[in-house]
Amino acid sequence: MMPISSKPLAVAIMGPTASGKTAAALEIARQIPSEIISVDSALVYRGMNIGTAKPSAAERATVPHHLIDIIDPNESYSVMQFRQDALRLAAEISARGKLPLLVGGTMLYFKALQNGLDALPQADAAVRAQLDQEAARIGSPAMHAKLAALDPDTAARLKPNDAQRIQRALEVIALTGRPMSQLLAKAPKIELPFEILPIALEPSDRSVLHARIAARFDAMLDRSAGGLIDEVTALRARGDLHLGLPSMRCVGYRQVWEFLDGAYDRLTLREKGITATRQLAKRQLTWLRSMPERIVIDCLDPAPSTMILRRIAMMQEKTGRN
Repeated sequence: MMPISSKPLAVAIMGPTASGKTAAALEIARQIPSEIISVDSALVYRGMNIGTAKPSAAERATVPHHLIDIIDPNESYSVMQFRQDALRLAAEISARGKLPLLVGGTMLYFKALQNGLDALPQADAAVRAQLDQEAARIGSPAMHAKLAALDPDTAARLKPNDAQRIQRALEVIALTGRPMSQLLAKAPKIELPFEILPIALEPSDRSVLHARIAARFDAMLDRSAGGLIDEVTALRARGDLHLGLPSMRCVGYRQVWEFLDGAYDRLTLREKGITATRQLAKRQLTWLRSMPERIVIDCLDPAPSTMILRRIAMMQEKTGRN
């Protein structure tokens, strides 16, 4: 007989953008008493609702959501902060007799939750300022080339225009004298205080996901009142935000900001926004493929939540949970 785990269960619902993670989680929460922990680096920001596809007020009133609207767009939220918050929240939700649903598409957050990132140093404002100045002078592709010379393994999984992650990798090298890939490879295996059921919503036909992405971005731009352009216009009007901030580098926000700067017309904005979102989805799927333990469910299935519920029931039966 298999040993019965004494740890509480948590379900991770991962997937690329527009794969239907929120809808699936809400349906599961209607069937099983649950609370949702957002695993999304964009949903943490207040005032960024449309471009992040943030759950509506009605949806959040139906099921408790956590780690949404917790910081201002001029602030930062680290991977380690997420890990600490997620572990605390999962324990609290389990103590309330509910199922923690970890839902989102920020794969680095999922990886940090499962493996930890204790070997990496905290952010250093002075080093980041120097790297920002260097990036402004030579550009992101040149920064990527610099990273490739110092940490080829990390550079190989990053796009030359992924300025935020390139900066972080170079920051780690500056602070430790060692490449990030080496530090992560030597990180000790972390034992979670709960059993995690890793579900990945992935498309059987990527062209259908691309069509969903285009339709959703069009809807963000074409909302009759308070669309994405209006949202970014209001954020710009604050006067304390700029494209160097992680919040304004989020997909969609950067492209609209540049459009408002006059860099291109609305048609080009649409093309750039859709392209950037597709590239994000591709990166998310690449991350997912590096997680062999995941259970893949076709996000194009008419009712992926039904298959997830079946997997939860199987896990509960296997481990002796009710």
